Amino acid sequence: MPTVTQNQGLRNIAIIAHVDHGKTTLVDAMFRQSGLLRDNQQVDDRLMDTMDLERERGITIAAKNCSVMWQGVRINIIDTPGHADFGGEVERALSMADGAILLVDASEGPLPQTRFVLNKALTAGLKIIVVINKIDRQDARPDEVLDEIYDLLIDLDASDEQLEFPLLYAVGRDGIAKKNLTDESENLHILLDTIIAQVPGPTYEPDAPFQMLVSDLGYSDYLGRLAVGKVFNGSARSRDQLVCLGADGHSAPLKVTKLQVYQGMQPADIDQVQPGDIVVLAGIEAVTIGDTICHHEAPHALPRIRVDEPTVAMKFTINTSPFSGREGKYVQSSRLRERLHKETLLNVAVQVEQTGDRDSQLVKGRGEFQLAILIETMRREGFEFCVGRPEVIFRHEKGVKLEPMERLLVDCEEQFLGAVTEKLSLRKGKMTNLVNNGKGRVRIEFSVPSRALIGYRDEFLTDTRGTGIMHSLYDGYDTYRGDCPSRFTGSIVADRTGKAVAYALFNLEPRGRLFIVPGDPVYEGMIIGEHNRGQDIDVNPCKEKKLTNIRAAGKDDSVILSPIKPITLEQAISFIRADEMLEITPQSLRMRKSVLAAQKRRTLYVSKTKKK
Repeated sequence: MPTVTQNQGLRNIAIIAHVDHGKTTLVDAMFRQSGLLRDNQQVDDRLMDTMDLERERGITIAAKNCSVMWQGVRINIIDTPGHADFGGEVERALSMADGAILLVDASEGPLPQTRFVLNKALTAGLKIIVVINKIDRQDARPDEVLDEIYDLLIDLDASDEQLEFPLLYAVGRDGIAKKNLTDESENLHILLDTIIAQVPGPTYEPDAPFQMLVSDLGYSDYLGRLAVGKVFNGSARSRDQLVCLGADGHSAPLKVTKLQVYQGMQPADIDQVQPGDIVVLAGIEAVTIGDTICHHEAPHALPRIRVDEPTVAMKFTINTSPFSGREGKYVQSSRLRERLHKETLLNVAVQVEQTGDRDSQLVKGRGEFQLAILIETMRREGFEFCVGRPEVIFRHEKGVKLEPMERLLVDCEEQFLGAVTEKLSLRKGKMTNLVNNGKGRVRIEFSVPSRALIGYRDEFLTDTRGTGIMHSLYDGYDTYRGDCPSRFTGSIVADRTGKAVAYALFNLEPRGRLFIVPGDPVYEGMIIGEHNRGQDIDVNPCKEKKLTNIRAAGKDDSVILSPIKPITLEQAISFIRADEMLEITPQSLRMRKSVLAAQKRRTLYVSKTKKK
C-alpha cells in the first residue's frame, strides 16, 4: 500500500452556488481582504466574470481559477457555473478540488441548479463548508434554509461526515462572515480560517513520478496551447521531458517550455511545481481535456474526466438565404466546421457529428441554453450561419423509447397556480410537490419532458405576468410520455424580397404579432410575425398604398404601428418549428422557413398529407 501525504501549503476549493446567489461577489471580497488588491486600487466588480456574456447576463459560464494567500497558505479557488447546462464545466472544475463551499441564498434556499453541482461534489467525496449568504435581506429566513440544506444533503445520500459540515453566515456584498447570526463581524477572516482548518490539503504519494490531469485548455499567442490542471503526484521543472497520454493510450512527447501557477486572477511564472498545485503548462499542441501528462519513464494515466451525455441536438449549417455574406466575416462551411471542432476541444460537454450534408453539422450539448451561449459567442466572433430547432436526443433500451426529463421548480403567486399547472399538464408534466408558505406565493415541483420546456419560458412569464420564477434541472431518462404541442400559433411569412412598408404592416397587424418594422429588408420565406391561428400564412409586407388623382377624406392620416419588442436569441430558438430555421449574423437575427419558396412548401405539404 503506497504512503499518502498531504501538502499543507495548499488548499484547492470549489465554490458551488445557484445563479445569482452571490458567488462572484463573495470571491471579490476574498480578493480584497487577502491583500491581493490595494485598498485604493480601482477594479471592476465581479472580477471572475471575465467573458462579456458573463458580465451582461450576470452568470458564470466557464469554470475559472484564481488564488489568494492566507496565513502562508495558498488557497486555489475554482469558480464553478451555477447552471446545469454548463455541467461539463462543473465536472472538470471539481476534478481539481479537495473541498467545496456551498453558498445558499438566505431567502431562496437551495434551488435545482445547486442540487446538480452539490451532487457532483458529494459523489467526488469533497469536504463541504456551508455558507448562508445575503442574511441582510428583508425576507431572509436562515433557519428554514438550513433545514432545507439538511434535507437536500440527506436526499443526495450524503455521508455522516458530510452532514457534519461547518456552517457560516455571510453578507458577500459587504465582505463579512460570522459563525452565529448574533455575532458582530467586519470581515471574511473566519471564512478563510475555516477553509484552512476544515479543507484537507491535496494528497499525493511522495515517491510517485509526476502526474497531472488536464482539466482545462487555453491559448497564448506567444506560448501556443496551454494545458491547465492539477498535479496529483511528483514535481516538474521547466524544460523537463514529459509525455501526454491521450484517450486511446497513445503517448506524445513534450518539452515543458513554461510553468505557471495562479496568483490572484493571473498566472505567474514558477521554476518548479509541487503536488496539489493547479498548473498552467506550455509545451504541447495536441492535448485534450482528460489527458494525463506524466514522466516519460513511468507513463501511467489517471482516470479521465467523465461527463454526462448530451441531451439536446441542433443542426448548424451555412447561411443559404438571399442575404448571405452581407454581414458576416466567416461564412464558409469549412470555417464553421473548424470553429465547432475547436469548441469540442475546449468544452467536454459538446459533441459534433457529421451529417449526410457536407455543409451542415449536428451539435449536441446539455441544454438549449448552453447551445445558445455557443451561438452568441460565434456570432460575436463574426460567424454567419443558420441553426435548426433544438431536438432532444431519445434513447431506446429493451425496445422502450426513453426521453430526457427535467425536474422543474416553479415559484409564483397563488392566483397563477391554475394557469401554470394547466399548461404544464398539457406538456405532459406531472406535479411532484406543492408548498404554500401562506404569504401569497407557492412553490411547485414538476417532472416534465425536456422537449416540453423548449419555448415554454416566454409563455410562463406571460401567464404569471412577469412575477414567476422557473428553474429546471436534468433528471435523467424516463419512458416517453407521448406527443405534446410545441406551439399553438402559426407563422406570418413574407412572399417576396424587398423592404417592409408601414402601410402593409398596418394592415397585417390584426393577423398577429409582428417582428419587423418599416424599412427592414425581407425575403421570400422569411418569418416576419406570429400568426394568431395555428396555420402559416404567406403575406406581402412590401405592399404600398395605391395612388390616385382623387383627394379623399383621411388620405393624409399617418399610419401608427404598435411598438415592436426585439426578439432575443433564446426566444427565437424557442419559437422556430421543425420546418423553420434561424439565420444568425453579427448584426441580425432572422427566422425563416427551411424551404424558402412558397410554391415548394405547398408542394411538400400536399405530398406529406397524401402519404398520411
